[in-house]
Amino acid sequence: MQVSVENVGNLGRKLTVRIPAARLEDTVRNRVQEMGRSARLKGFRPGKVPTQVIEQRFGARIRGEALSELIGSTFQEAVSTEKLRPAMQPAISTSGRPENGQIEYTATFEVMPEIGPVDVSGLEIVRQTASVEDADIDAMIETLRVQRRSWNPVDRAARKDDMVLFEFSAQAANFRYPETGTDRVGTIVGSDALFKDLEDQLVGHVVDDAFDKDLDFPADFRIEGLAGKSAKASFKIVRVQEAKLPELDDAFLATFGVSEGGLARFREDVRANLERELTAALSSRLKASAVEKLIDAHAALELPQGLVEGEAKELARQSAGDRKIAVAHEPFLASARRRVAGGMLLAEIARQNEIRIDSRRVSEALSAIASTYEEPQQVVELYSRDPQLMNGLQSRVLEDQVVDWIAQHAKLSEQKLSFSEVMRPGA
Repeated sequence: MQVSVENVGNLGRKLTVRIPAARLEDTVRNRVQEMGRSARLKGFRPGKVPTQVIEQRFGARIRGEALSELIGSTFQEAVSTEKLRPAMQPAISTSGRPENGQIEYTATFEVMPEIGPVDVSGLEIVRQTASVEDADIDAMIETLRVQRRSWNPVDRAARKDDMVLFEFSAQAANFRYPETGTDRVGTIVGSDALFKDLEDQLVGHVVDDAFDKDLDFPADFRIEGLAGKSAKASFKIVRVQEAKLPELDDAFLATFGVSEGGLARFREDVRANLERELTAALSSRLKASAVEKLIDAHAALELPQGLVEGEAKELARQSAGDRKIAVAHEPFLASARRRVAGGMLLAEIARQNEIRIDSRRVSEALSAIASTYEEPQQVVELYSRDPQLMNGLQSRVLEDQVVDWIAQHAKLSEQKLSFSEVMRPGA
């Protein structure tokens, strides 16, 4: 095998590889013979299909597969010999035809940049700390009660936190909603599910009250013809309901799988869940702090453009969600660069300092994920059977280990926060 390397820019490489054609022909011949011994074709006894028939029927496919595998294996051999570190899969160009007894192909790709020793001793990183207090448990239990509240009709005027069902129409300058009649709408007063000014109009009214109000609809209102417009809105109250929270009794606890131990056991379970969420949130904040400082310290790092483009396209795809729309990736390039740079620097620190995946931490991380599901063992088995899921988990764990290593070797300070400050910033 002959290999030559050409630099195409700082990170681009063009690898030209020449392989003896006999390597391909030997592989093709062996596979044709193997297929002849196992193929079942009409008109031939099993295992007795002539090689010329196999070549006629399947020769192109066999040759294509063999060539693809040969290119894959020799490419890996070539980059290893030339000590190249491809950043992503290469673009391969070849005719696939022998010339002068050789098959030639070119592989164009970008390589990982030479970062050099990564010194984190000067990075100033803040580790935020917090703990779960009894008040946090009380607040979460109250939230769970609210989520399971029931609604009972009341014979009084609507007030904040009531659920109000009403008939609604609105007339802007040149638009009416709906075109004819009224729409029946429900909202919880004070939730801002519609918008504050509209919900405020419901307060003080009883069932069958009908009234008109002039409203300025916000620019992001869900009805396009009213968004950002002034309109006369008409209301008729249909039903007023107030919330009733469930008691903290055995029936309520049973909906969370608590059959023994009563309220004390339930509080223990809530605490365990909150502590798991808090641990994950604090770890995420430490990682964000460390990676941001790391990226800023290597602002001049040149990145493989293919990786940046690919990351930007993935961010654009994620932003579209379930919507069947095309989203331009260019606005995501800046974020993509930082994400690629962060991942590359963490990987380089792991490589330079021989940080290996801790199997114990992988097991703990998997257990933490599984514990959030009703059938934890099924989740564990799913990860065990799916290499892609397991590789993703291992990559996250390794990055967490690298962040811990950075925290040990950087200038670390601590900031004490409350549970709510960590979990609900700005609340």
